[in-house]
Amino acid sequence: MTDRKLALEAWESLFRAQHELLAAMGADFEGTTITQAEYDVLLTVTRSPEMTARLRDVTANMLISQPSVSRLVDRMVSSGLLTKSADPEDGRGSLLTATDAGAHSFRSVATVHGRSIAERMSSLSNEELRTLHSLTQKLRGA
Repeated sequence: MTDRKLALEAWESLFRAQHELLAAMGADFEGTTITQAEYDVLLTVTRSPEMTARLRDVTANMLISQPSVSRLVDRMVSSGLLTKSADPEDGRGSLLTATDAGAHSFRSVATVHGRSIAERMSSLSNEELRTLHSLTQKLRGA
């Protein structure tokens, strides 16, 4: 049986660590052409085959509500970061494709942001990083 007090302490520590890391990494987006939320959308889209992803897949990877994702995507389409078209396999769905400008904006921020993540995670050894990855995957699958 899991120790309830220990479970709560571990959860709080994980939650606070995530909050503090995300707040610190917010600086990675200051003065860039895209916001952190736009980066998250472009992360899913640019890593998909032909830099095209279903809107539902983008929504599933985001930590905001579906209506908020839809509004964000519409703003990104208007600003030229994405194109949006009907999904031929799902009449109610949409396909999002990164434009050249969107892919370029993503790559320019990803380089800096990737270094920032690696620097902040460098207090952990490679073995600890593997353990953290395994544990968070296990929690996500629970």
